[in-house]
Amino acid sequence: MKNSKWHGVFPAVTTKFKANEDLDHAEMEKHYDFQIESGVHGLVTCGSLGEASTLSFDEKLEVAQIALQVANKRVPVLVNVSETRTANAVRFVQRAAEMGVQGFMVMPSVLYAADAREAKDNLRTIAKAAQLPIMVYNNPVTYKVDLTPEDFQDLADCEWLVAIKESTDNIRRITDLRNAVGNRYQLFMGVDDLSFEGLAVGADGLLAGLVVAFPKETVALYQLMQAKRYDEALKLYQWFMPLLHLDVSTKLVQNLKLVEALAGVGNENVRLPRQPLVGAERERVNAIVRKALDTRPDVSAYL
Repeated sequence: MKNSKWHGVFPAVTTKFKANEDLDHAEMEKHYDFQIESGVHGLVTCGSLGEASTLSFDEKLEVAQIALQVANKRVPVLVNVSETRTANAVRFVQRAAEMGVQGFMVMPSVLYAADAREAKDNLRTIAKAAQLPIMVYNNPVTYKVDLTPEDFQDLADCEWLVAIKESTDNIRRITDLRNAVGNRYQLFMGVDDLSFEGLAVGADGLLAGLVVAFPKETVALYQLMQAKRYDEALKLYQWFMPLLHLDVSTKLVQNLKLVEALAGVGNENVRLPRQPLVGAERERVNAIVRKALDTRPDVSAYL
């Protein structure tokens, strides 16, 4: 398993809630199956978009179990790890590994912005406990911890670290990583509105957000880029871009859950203190989605 070669489109799936904020198992089963049937290459549960910060320890495991049952080994299921304390992260990965997940995406320890030494030790400790492949989530914009290409050179001896979700918002970082570490890690672009650029310079896949509402279009973009059909990919990307911008926002959860609802593949239920969009914010997203649906391209030939 530590030699897993992840590639393609991995949605950071949303966590579905009922109106009373309870987990909605039926909606998650429906939505995760929709993603897989639409051609995605993996699922990542309980990330930032999955409202991990509002979920209890056991609820995160519960969501992972739903994804595992739905996937039924059709695609790998990765569970996001976002704990405030390394000991809690260790306990979490051990429990999730016992359930049969295929790997993890590991964020920095939340709340405290660790320095590089602390962040790397945290990863090594979690990897040792997990004994499963790990994608490292590098997002200094949001989480204030930046692991550089040189840091990943230092981590290369940790065999369970197999992939990087790169979300620095700096497209140069993909090339810098390739130059520094070669093919030691699979590289995933983690910023939706840098998808074309990331794939063009050699990323192995997309850890994506808008895929939750438009999976076929996201997979088509990936397939076109792999086939080096750049003109067709660029045309699709240009259509997609106003939607993709909605992922790069402090209200990405509300944005994308509204997009799911408008596209007919989800609902807007979130957990307080988040609330569904209102006023100008809501109308802006409505207008973007309406235009996208009115001009939606036929991507069936690319799938």
